[in-house]
Amino acid sequence: MSTSPSRPTVTLIPGDGIGPECVNAAVDIIAAVGVDIDWDERHAGERVFEAGIASGVPDDTIDSINRTRVVLKGPLGTPVGYGEKSANVTLRKLFETYANIRPVRELPGVTTRYSGSGIDLVVVRENVEDLYAGIEHMQTPGVAQCLKLISRKGCDKIVRLAFEFARSEGRRSVACATKANIMKLTEGEMKRTFERIAPEYPEIEAWHVIIDNCAHQLVKKPEQFDVIVTTNMNGDIISDLTSALVGGLGFAPSANLGSDVAIFEAVHGSAPKYAGRNVINPTAVVLSAVMMLKHLGEFEAAETVEHAVLSTLQQGHLTGDVVGYDRGVSTSEYTKAIIANLGNRVDGYTVRRVNPIQIPPAPKDPVTVRPTSREIVGTDIFVETGHFPEQLGPVLERLADGTPLRLKMISNRGTKVYPDGNRNIDVVDQYRCRFVRRDDATPLELNMIRDLLALIEAEYPWCHIELLQLFDGQPSYTKAQGED
Repeated sequence: MSTSPSRPTVTLIPGDGIGPECVNAAVDIIAAVGVDIDWDERHAGERVFEAGIASGVPDDTIDSINRTRVVLKGPLGTPVGYGEKSANVTLRKLFETYANIRPVRELPGVTTRYSGSGIDLVVVRENVEDLYAGIEHMQTPGVAQCLKLISRKGCDKIVRLAFEFARSEGRRSVACATKANIMKLTEGEMKRTFERIAPEYPEIEAWHVIIDNCAHQLVKKPEQFDVIVTTNMNGDIISDLTSALVGGLGFAPSANLGSDVAIFEAVHGSAPKYAGRNVINPTAVVLSAVMMLKHLGEFEAAETVEHAVLSTLQQGHLTGDVVGYDRGVSTSEYTKAIIANLGNRVDGYTVRRVNPIQIPPAPKDPVTVRPTSREIVGTDIFVETGHFPEQLGPVLERLADGTPLRLKMISNRGTKVYPDGNRNIDVVDQYRCRFVRRDDATPLELNMIRDLLALIEAEYPWCHIELLQLFDGQPSYTKAQGED
């Protein structure tokens, strides 16, 4: 059944816990459908952490992916107390697989409270930026900070890919889900990018939804959604929600796509307590393999396997996660049933005919926005102190006296507390102290801010500093709650 001009090579990572059982099921089904793949088996995850490789990803695995550019992997465990970030995250970042594609659809034989609604949607999640950059600091011993990084370049890539994915599957709409009403610069960047790019795809309906309302609407009326594009953390949360609508994580496949590397894996984890018991549901990995076949151009085989999965579920071959582990079919029985159903179809259930996704080329230049003008108008200096606002404010005003900057306001956890600030705030020992230039006609220079910082640190330890700038005359910063 293979239509590829040559035998593809794919890096195969069995994974941890239930991973090898799921992956073996997928490999057997692919062989049965007649696609000949040269599997290059490599490893990542727990066994690699235990071998002393802190990233969880050894060099030979990286070398294999650099050669093959395609990966089918099982879930990887992340040990607690040693190693670095999860090996899953490491792989995504190493190969800049910036798009996480997570489809869900109503399945025959899998009864949920949404059965009959016709759910068939895809979450397209930005995969490398946002809070998941993992840039965290303890600002004081009792105040932690995590930097939420959203780039114009990252937004452009994920939004374009979402529209291209919708186009490839003949989908009718793309919704952009953000929290731009609160985070106007970060989440707002995604919304603005979406609205800028959407007119390039006139055949696709484009609309914006606040992420909390998106979650509400997914529970209330999920069939209204087709493709949802969103930022990293939002996408992580709502894609788990969407999998619950159709039966759980056991039915949730995913693809991590980059400019030239693709990693296919289930959304679920390694579930070590079920490992080796021949009871787990391999559907998520099998459907991830279907996505991989489409990526490889094996559209006929992918469609055949997907129909076989639907037929198997309709016949009542259900694993323990669906009907209880005392009654569910075994993993091996379920796999054999899918193989036996290759070539079958299910009335009322269609499989989307797809065209290859046209992954938009990413610009190589790190600079994607070049303002014609920029101007420093002040600084936010974050200090650590046990003083209350009415003690801190006068000291800072005295220190700034005679400098080109004046204290405009002090905030605590985003709310203005000085001058005339909110007195109901239960303050912590980290304050943002906003200084602005005294004379709008006098340009600020960095040495002026350094001089002020030296004066402040003689009284208070500072932990963070940000410039307040105008780009093309527009503020590059937001106001505190209550700031004029």
